[in-house]
Amino acid sequence: MGKAIFIRNAAQLITIGGSSCAPLVKEAMSELGIIENGSLWVEEGIIQAVGKDEEIVGKFSDRLALAEIVDATGKLVTPGLVDPHTHLVFAGSRENEFDMRLKGLSYMEIMNAGGGIHATTKRTKKATYEELLHESFERLNQFLLHGVTTVEAKSGYGMEWETERKQLEVAKLLNIKHPIDVVSTFMGAHAIPKEYKDQPDGFVELLVKEMIPKVAELRLAEFNDVFCEQGVFTPEQSRRILEAGKAYGLTPKIHADEIEPYQGAELAAETGALSADHLLKASENGLKAMAEKGVVGVLLPGTAYFLMTEPANGRKVVDLGVPVALATDCNPGSSPTVSLPFIMNLACLQMGLTPAEVITAATINAAHAIGRASQIGSLEPGKKGDVTIFNVENYMKLQYLYGMNHIDTVIKNGRVVVKGGRLVEKLSLS
Repeated sequence: MGKAIFIRNAAQLITIGGSSCAPLVKEAMSELGIIENGSLWVEEGIIQAVGKDEEIVGKFSDRLALAEIVDATGKLVTPGLVDPHTHLVFAGSRENEFDMRLKGLSYMEIMNAGGGIHATTKRTKKATYEELLHESFERLNQFLLHGVTTVEAKSGYGMEWETERKQLEVAKLLNIKHPIDVVSTFMGAHAIPKEYKDQPDGFVELLVKEMIPKVAELRLAEFNDVFCEQGVFTPEQSRRILEAGKAYGLTPKIHADEIEPYQGAELAAETGALSADHLLKASENGLKAMAEKGVVGVLLPGTAYFLMTEPANGRKVVDLGVPVALATDCNPGSSPTVSLPFIMNLACLQMGLTPAEVITAATINAAHAIGRASQIGSLEPGKKGDVTIFNVENYMKLQYLYGMNHIDTVIKNGRVVVKGGRLVEKLSLS
């Protein structure tokens, strides 16, 4: 962590302060807590003070000479970006499916033909622990270069114990070895394995009786996710999987209503899920139930964009009072991107969210979606020194100049890890 860091003279410093108790909804999503000519003092990895530059100078005048100065003149300073939905640990790529989709095949048609999740599962099973570790570590480097300081990582490219365990153990070591914090989710219920195609309840039994207890015993994850979708897991099967996870201390999450309306949003509210993700086809009743229970709706505009389908109606989701977060859904089949800033652009351009709302959705609400809002997601004293500095002078310009990487500096736990858009030092596993 080292010496103090003094971030000075930001054109706009976005604090989003006082939002750690509950995620922000409706009009509150636009209340960014902007300080012009703002500054920030970080020491021992923790934010000590936030305010106008002259205030911070006066408060720490006796220590200025010893601090590392980060000049943010003319720049936008935000909390470190948080990506609450990724499939970080996997092997290989699926560019051939991109070509197939352009020729008219649907996501489910490709999966039923042996592609999709099953194709990545095959490669991930074959990959060694070391291969998965190095490939995922390099992927995290790219997340860092796009301003992300915390990611959630799902398993799910094994659907049998040894590979699921391998994915989760890789994620656990990445959390130790890489500057980015990695939060793990067990998602053995990502698809029905081919060998269980005619007896899906048998696979549910395996998940509930064997795999979930092992994940809990080895403390490999804190969340339990399921793909509740027509042709994958039914609402009844999904409920059983989520309730089994809860019995072992795993907090529910759910892939909900992505391709067909399938009661996923309703199920998220009923089971006390922390988040329901996708929501392209969620019913209004389901969204209202989520709003009532405070379930975070994690929207994934990059997935709809890449699959060339209509995205979730983000404007409607926000207006119904659902706390909205944004994520990349980084995965090799339906959203092969690490650029959360581009996802923020898409949320404005294709979902109807405002530039202010997407900042909230990618910071404090995203932190709430992974149970980390007491530590990250806003710039206020007592929180981790996770800061992203963009080479634009205001938050609206960040969305206006879309599709570009505006990252200037990234500070993680009070340490500068990206400077001038480049890694400060070569990050390695050694």
